[in-house]
Amino acid sequence: MRSGDCYARGVASRVPTYASQGEWLNVPDLRIMRIDKFLWCIRLFKTRSLATDAIKREQVRINDRVVKPSAEVKVGDMIALREPPIWRSWEILAIPSSRVGAKLVPDLIRETTSFEDLEKRELARLARTDHRTPGDGRPTKRDRRDMERFTSD
Repeated sequence: MRSGDCYARGVASRVPTYASQGEWLNVPDLRIMRIDKFLWCIRLFKTRSLATDAIKREQVRINDRVVKPSAEVKVGDMIALREPPIWRSWEILAIPSSRVGAKLVPDLIRETTSFEDLEKRELARLARTDHRTPGDGRPTKRDRRDMERFTSD
């Protein structure tokens, strides 16, 4: 086998497959990746440590199974992430070689969460936040200026 023939484990780059002594090099398979690194690479978590902590708290599942941070994902796997009160889910379309920009994420994963679940999540988010209706609480800068114009005449 020549140094350019790297199809032994699915790696299609020009990396030599034999060392000088004739032993196999440890060529990584680019079709699999650790789940904690994958979640960080596709920007579901800001840091890899946050992804690892979420996995340890059993907030991440692969194919409906609770996993460890060292579990490997591959193309076609389904990832579920707990975002209370729902489980958001994605299908893996491709494995990145490293962290990617936000614009490239849709090429790597496809969200499969139902519309009803996303609506439920949005309603829960709105219920948690405090909304000030106009006229309640401290006036805005615009309201204050309107009141000053009204009272100065």
